[in-house]
Amino acid sequence: MAKVLVGLSGGVDSSVAAALLLQQGHEVTGAYMKNWINEENIAGHCPWEEDITDARAVAEKLGIEFKVVNLMRDYRERVVEYLLRGYTEGVTPNPDVLCNREMKFGVFLDHALAEGYDYVATGHYARIRDNSDGTRDILRGVDRNKDQTYFLALLQQHQVKRALFPIGHLTKPEVRDAATSFGLPTAGKKDSQGICFIGEVKMSDFLRHHVPDQPGTIVTVYGRKVGEHRGLHLYTLGQRKGIGVPSNTENKAFVVVEKRGATRELVIGFDESDTPGLYADESVVTSITFTNRPVTGSARIEAAPRYRCAATPVEFTPDPELPGRALVRWLEPQRALTPGQICAFYAGDVLLGGGVFGEILASQTFKNSGLQFGEETAS
Repeated sequence: MAKVLVGLSGGVDSSVAAALLLQQGHEVTGAYMKNWINEENIAGHCPWEEDITDARAVAEKLGIEFKVVNLMRDYRERVVEYLLRGYTEGVTPNPDVLCNREMKFGVFLDHALAEGYDYVATGHYARIRDNSDGTRDILRGVDRNKDQTYFLALLQQHQVKRALFPIGHLTKPEVRDAATSFGLPTAGKKDSQGICFIGEVKMSDFLRHHVPDQPGTIVTVYGRKVGEHRGLHLYTLGQRKGIGVPSNTENKAFVVVEKRGATRELVIGFDESDTPGLYADESVVTSITFTNRPVTGSARIEAAPRYRCAATPVEFTPDPELPGRALVRWLEPQRALTPGQICAFYAGDVLLGGGVFGEILASQTFKNSGLQFGEETAS
């Protein structure tokens, strides 16, 4: 039996996680991580009070202790500032992945250990495998439609060793059924959408509140001016909707291809495979960490460039001069690889780790740039 602090978010997944741990005989405490309360009154629903009420109701139903852990200062410093800094610098960060590393398995885990708990548990659709050498691996959740290992890609072994994912062996319908059988008040609650712990606030509204407008022009990949924009930070590569430029007479949709910070130009092109800059087969990934054993040499592994995107084969070549940096060659060209986003690495069901997209490079561009470390890779 272990002493476990469960992050109760007020949703059905974490509720069932707590119930299963209790059923297994563990000493369980529920805790709501209070990270954000929308003090600025940005348009959108921030249901933190409702979530606390629901989380407390679950704890009461299970007969376990419940508390609210105030992490608002840490969240603003570690996640919100990171988010705003990234958009200000012209990249598209992923706050949800950072929230897991810095908050749930960062300051929240530190709090749990300081209070004498053995583990922190969450409602992630992921699994843990204990290895004979004492290490642990994160495996994909059984429900591939809900698998959330992508969001755990930046965790390291000391965090994995203290993590429990009780629902990773279940599908979403099975979780709903379990919630009903346990009589949990969240059994029929809809899944939340939006920024990690901020709620259903549109990212564009959030950014408009915190990042000043920096207007510029919208141009096509061939240099023709077709419109104006309020700021590059309000767009992301590969974006189709909300550009503000109607499709052409042939009904071809426009897509964001490039953001030029120096000139404040937003570059758009048609959403086609031959549009310059839309697809890439090479990228440099930085700030790479591994959940267990590091990949230290050239290797054929798999990578997922975004959530709910199938992991595809890549040739991974570490930079011998800069630890945590690697060239990733995609065996199939990838659409709209985006600087600042997370690239998750896999070996089958095992999550190896992840890093942050830096430069996105076509093969010939990379070879001509002088950054051609590791030209040879193992297959």
